[in-house]
Amino acid sequence: MEDKFIHSFRYRNLWYSIVSAIMALITVLIFLGVVNFISYALQPNQEVSQTLETTTSNYKNQISNSINNSVNEDIYRESINSKNTQADIKPTKNTQSNNKFNLVIYVIAIFIGFLSFITYFLIFTKKMSTYLREISNGIDELSTGNFDVRIPLRNDDEFTRIAQNLNRMAVEIKMIIEEERTTENKKNELITNVAHDLRTPLTSIIGYLDLVSRKDLPADTKEKYIGIAYNKSIRLEKLIEDLFSYTKFEFGEVKFNKEEVDLVKMLYQLLDEFYPSFKEYGLEYSFDSTVPSAVVDADGDYLARAFANLIGNAIKYGADGKNVILHLEVKDTEVIVTITNFGEVIPKKDLAHIFEKFYRVEYSRNEEHGGTGLGLAIARNIFEMHGGHVEARSGLDGTVFEVVLPIG
Repeated sequence: MEDKFIHSFRYRNLWYSIVSAIMALITVLIFLGVVNFISYALQPNQEVSQTLETTTSNYKNQISNSINNSVNEDIYRESINSKNTQADIKPTKNTQSNNKFNLVIYVIAIFIGFLSFITYFLIFTKKMSTYLREISNGIDELSTGNFDVRIPLRNDDEFTRIAQNLNRMAVEIKMIIEEERTTENKKNELITNVAHDLRTPLTSIIGYLDLVSRKDLPADTKEKYIGIAYNKSIRLEKLIEDLFSYTKFEFGEVKFNKEEVDLVKMLYQLLDEFYPSFKEYGLEYSFDSTVPSAVVDADGDYLARAFANLIGNAIKYGADGKNVILHLEVKDTEVIVTITNFGEVIPKKDLAHIFEKFYRVEYSRNEEHGGTGLGLAIARNIFEMHGGHVEARSGLDGTVFEVVLPIG
């Protein structure tokens, strides 16, 4: 690319130089032609003057001969030779004058040719130099941090490709900066949320344990407070576990031990494990499958955790709907699992971001539903690392999380 650019740039300047030289030569020839035309235009007047001088000289010679008939022939011949000598001297002076005049004309022609070459070359390269100035100004703007600047694209040449690369670089740098800014804002938000979510159960645990430590507290009350402290401890453990899991996925420290996993059997087992949670929230659940088994090549532990996050999410946010439905079917080489709850509808502005790390729907920011906002992000990472994907849709007919995984 660099060699091609250099060669093309050299060839273009060489072409401009040749054309400028030709135009300068034409200009010099025109100048010399004008000078010769003027010289030839003045030449007839000089010939008439010389003819008159010759006629006058002959007339004087005739008068002189008639008056001085007695002059001997030698003196006469000497006089004639003398006049011829004088006549010969005049052309010699005219020749020297013409040589000086021609020398001056040639010097002027060379100077005009030099100026013409420079002028034509600057004219031919003006467009290129102007575009280079625009590119230079664009680079200056980029160097100051103005990544909104765009260099105009003029022609399909090397400079246009440079402008395109600079524009592309500006767009990419701006995107990187915006992503970093967004990530930084989310991290700051995470710190705030985690600090709040960790502090709340920890404060409760300390408070209840302090009450339990009192000797005058009835035994049944102590047992109740111990149970509350235990539940808060479990919630605190879950928050910390999500943070550690997210860190592992973020830095690529997760290693899968893949084996054949039957999703039908796995989902039945998960629903049994979540039975106490369904009862706690007063929810009914159902699971139907179009096939007796659906075997995928996956890490069973991580895949179970991803589905557990989706089921747990359906339980926490679908309590108002009183029902959670799971459905599994196989299409071609894919297995599709849907988890539907009938709780509060997720707004469209939130639906597009619920799988992003650190993101939480506004109404979920309370102690009952509180979390790090990492559960769905972790689930998505697990599904994608297994070659699948997950998406969500929400409306009056329920909120549906659909998981697609390859079979085999």
